Formats: sequence, C-alpha cells, structure tokens
Amino acid sequence: MLYDLNYELAALYDFDRLPVYTSSVSAQVSTYDTTGGNDDGFGGKYSFLRRNSDSTLVIFDVQGPAVIDRIWTPTPTDDTLDFFLDGAVKPTFSIKYSDLFSGEKFPFVAPLCGNQIGGFYCYLPIPFAKRCKIVCRGKKLQFHQIQYRMYETGATVKTFNMELNDDETKTLKKIKSIWEARGTELGKVLAESSSSWKEETDEIVLAPGKSSTVFESDKGGRIMALEISPAAVFEGLVKTIDIKITWDNEKIPAVYSPVADFFGFAFGTSSMQSLLLGSKDNINYCYFPMPYDNHCKVELMYRAGEPDQGVIKIKTRVLYSDALRDRDREGKFYAHWNKIAKSEKGKAHVFLSKEGRGHYVGSILQAQGLKAGMTYFFEGDDSTVVDGVMQLHGTGSEDYFNGGWYAMLDRWDGKVSLPLHGSLDYSLPFCRTGGYRLYLSDKISFKKYIFHSIEHGPRGNAFPVDYTSLALFYADGPATDVLKPTNELSNVFVPDTLMIYPQLMNVTTSGSIDFRSAWKYNTGGESFTYTTENNSWLRISMDEIPEGEYALYMDLIKKPDGCDFSLWQRQTRISPVLRTNSPHEQRDEGLYVCDLNVGELTKTITIRFSVHEKKNSFLLNRLIFVKKGG
Repeated sequence: MLYDLNYELAALYDFDRLPVYTSSVSAQVSTYDTTGGNDDGFGGKYSFLRRNSDSTLVIFDVQGPAVIDRIWTPTPTDDTLDFFLDGAVKPTFSIKYSDLFSGEKFPFVAPLCGNQIGGFYCYLPIPFAKRCKIVCRGKKLQFHQIQYRMYETGATVKTFNMELNDDETKTLKKIKSIWEARGTELGKVLAESSSSWKEETDEIVLAPGKSSTVFESDKGGRIMALEISPAAVFEGLVKTIDIKITWDNEKIPAVYSPVADFFGFAFGTSSMQSLLLGSKDNINYCYFPMPYDNHCKVELMYRAGEPDQGVIKIKTRVLYSDALRDRDREGKFYAHWNKIAKSEKGKAHVFLSKEGRGHYVGSILQAQGLKAGMTYFFEGDDSTVVDGVMQLHGTGSEDYFNGGWYAMLDRWDGKVSLPLHGSLDYSLPFCRTGGYRLYLSDKISFKKYIFHSIEHGPRGNAFPVDYTSLALFYADGPATDVLKPTNELSNVFVPDTLMIYPQLMNVTTSGSIDFRSAWKYNTGGESFTYTTENNSWLRISMDEIPEGEYALYMDLIKKPDGCDFSLWQRQTRISPVLRTNSPHEQRDEGLYVCDLNVGELTKTITIRFSVHEKKNSFLLNRLIFVKKGG
C-alpha cells in the first residue's frame, strides 16, 4: 500500500473507511504542563522541544514513516514555520504560522483549515517517509497541539509536496462539497451515491413504559443512515426516551443512551450539526456506517415514571446495505454513554475504558459545573492511554474540541457547529458548556486497550461537576461497563444560583456611560468599570435566567468615586438607593439588592445611576441570582 496525500485525504470523505481497522499508532506533541499544573502555554515554557543556537524553536521532530493529521492552536503568530521533511537541510516548505489556518493559502484551504470558537485548526494531512521537523522562527510560542500517526515499519510513503497534482486538487474540492452538505442534505448525497442501498421507513407511536423496534434484520449487513424525527419531541429537561442498538445478539448493547444525548443535544435543546451525527431541520441523523454479522436490532424505549407523560409520534428512516462485515478488517460501531451526576474529587471523567481491538472516532460532552461562577472545570486536560502508553495529552477542555478561550466574546462563548467539531452550548449564568469532536483521518487505533479521559478543573480534578458524555468507536466488541439510563441520571440539572458576568452581559444604555474592562478582582472573569453621568441607565437582559422568584445580589467594588444606584424593572423601582462610595477601595462580594421576579414580561432589569460630587464610577464584578425556595 502507498500512503500519500490522496490516500489520507480520502479518509475525510470516504466514510466506508471508518469501520476499517488500522495499524497506525496515534500520538501527539502538545504544550501541556508536564508538572501537572496549568501552565499549558501561557508562559511558553512547554511550547517547544528545544531552542536552536539562533533562538528559533523546534516544536516538532518525529522520525517517520508517519503523517501529521491535525495542527491546532488558539495563539497563532505571524512568524514563519519551516518544515524539514525526510532529513532535508533546507526547509522543504515554509509558511507563515497564521496562514496554516487562514483557509486561503493553497493547499491549506477551507474547510480543512480555518478558525472558529477561539481555535485555529488544520486537518490537511502531511505524510512523510523518514522524518519531519518543524521549526518556528519566532522567539516565543504559546499553546499548540500537533497530532500524528506512525505508519507500520517499512510502509511506503509519498512525502508531502506543496505542489498538488490534479487528483489531489480534485479530492480537496470533493471534501469541500461533501462537508458543505451536512444534515439530511448529506443523507441525500450518500443515498444517491449507492444504488444497492435499501430504505425502510416507519411511523411509531411510543407510550410510557413501552418500547418499539425501529429496524431489525436477521442477516448480516450494515446500517448506512438512521434518521428520527421530529427532533423537537426529544427536547426538554427530562430525557425519558432511549435509543438501544444491539448487534448479533450481544448481551451488552452497542448503543444505549438517551436519544437526546446520542444526537448531540445540549441541556435539553438540539444543538450538534456535525458531519455525521446531529440534529438539523428538526431531524436527528446518524451517518456512521454500522456493520453487523448476522443480526441487528434498533429500538426506541420510553421510560415511565415522570409526570404528564403522553404518547409520542415519531417517524424513522433507515438506509441499509446487505454488504457483509469483513471481520478481519472491520470493527462494529459502538457508543458508550457515561453520566457522572456528581464527580469524585481526584478522578477524571472517563470517555472510554475498553479492552480489545478497535479505534476511537468521536466524543460528545455536556459539562455542567456544580459550583456557581466561572467555568473553571474546562481547564481540565484530555489524555489518552493506548495499549499501556500515554500517547496523547491535551492542554485544556475547549482545546480538545478545537476551540479556545472560553467566556470571551466571539470565541468559546456560545453554540457553534462545524463538520468535525464544535461547541454545544456556553452559559456563564448556568456554569455549563459542552463540545464535540469527530476523528476521521485521525481516528485513534488500539490493539489491546484504550483509556480516554478528561479532567474537570485545572488541578487535581477538584471542581465539582455533572458530566454526560458519549464515546464513539469501532471495535471487536462493546465496552463492558455499560451504564443503563434512568430518569434520575438522564434529567438535566438546573442550578439554583446563577451568575451573570459583565463580559458576556447583553446590555442597552441610555445617557452617557463609558466603560472599561479589567482582569483584576479574582472573580474568574472580567470586571467592568462604568463611568457615568447623572440619570444614565444600564438595562440588562435576563433572557438566560429561568422564570421564577430570585434574591439578587451584586459582587462589586466600593471606592472613593463610587456612585449611587437603584434597580428598576421598566418604570417600577424594585430596590432602595444603594451606595458604592467608600473612603477606601473594598470588595463587597454579596451586596443584597432586592428580590425580583423573572417572568415572561419581566426579562430585564435596569440600573439607574445617581452621580454626586464627581462620584461617577460603578465597578461591577457580577450579578448573583439565588432562586427563592431553592
């Protein structure tokens, strides 16, 4: 077999290759703090392998044969990267670091290369036969991850060349076309590509406590597409409908998960629109090929026990093929659901612990903090042990999902879906987020064992969390530690204390108000100083705050030029006049302001400022809402 650019590119659109075992060994060079701390790139101490005599930085140096699958950073620079391939004395090619991700520098083009949600990513494969060394001409770097795979010893490799041939250029265009057709559009493209596929549709009425078979076959084949609609019926804080898939009468189901979690919903709302799995146009879709040997059963199960349950009408569509699994070459598809409602200090969250042969192809995570405030739990690193060896170690949770810089405007601050990765949600008031990542060309192969986990918190897995994950993989058998969904485990947690930080606050102003932000007061986020004139107003949206009765507190700084303020809901004052003036600067972390109602018609609050004797400053750290009776 010849490993070349076209072969590696094909893995990004030829989904039939997903079940196929590979002998490649995945590994990663990253900037993680090897002492166990959280300096994963901030200071640059761990951001290079060695410094050359001319102060340039060697950031990657691996003996081949191998291929670089992925390069990620949230901190690209305009410095030049020199790639030395197969022992070249002079750079084989050079490129500005930021141009790796601009999507405009051929062949590093979109959609394989780009940036969103704070992260810059490159999925253009770079195969090499003997060696690859990457040198940065800059004097300092911060965060990065370079993921690669080692081919088998003696593999024949055509080393990467910036001058692509016609076939390689056509493949890039084909990837772009397929990746742009996500959701049911991709389902149509896949169906039209094969005349041998069969279709089975059904309309199901599910009743509480009952299950229904979506698809069943007593002979070998493979499911190529699974669609379930309407997606909206699976939304809500109570997830009582499960999907259960069993191959070949195995005692342990291949898939056993709440439907919402399997299709990438986040905290009760449809969210994920990845290339192969998600929800779009009110249809849940899965286009992972699912081969089986002699029997297949797909079921929907409606758990009873919740109030106000009624029957649910569902439409299903299954595309399948009679093509038998090659047992020596292909694994079967599995999805391991794991829910830790209350984390244990010192223990990371486990995506997958699995013995046997297979490869890892995807992660979905809903991450809920159980301590109100900043989402510090997302400082946790991912790590992957393959066949007894630590092969990959990340630099932070949003980094793992190709993002960067949570809680910062237009970075990791909301829902964004891309073909291979994305943010499922981000809410500072709820102290929660989530992400997903698919592994296509970079699937992580294991021969005997894989242990894939992610930390919660910057050190020692100390941040209390509620994590729900789905690990997607192909293997010779299921994971043995299967968790059965229950009403208690699958319901969405809603905290009774919520915080709004000014850095992501949705506001409208009236009058004269200037502001500046600063990371100064150890709140986990930015503090805003508002400089105002008398009778200026600051109206704050409470769209993220659930309806109910709350006690409102403010975390603020009192100081000599602090102004007075009062709180209003439209034209009704709901607080007394409060002072932030103090002879000396001092922090009040919980100034009680008033009780208030958040309802359908009361979704805003307004701070009205009173300025006297040049006392015109208001320094806000955060708003704290405590549910009454919570």
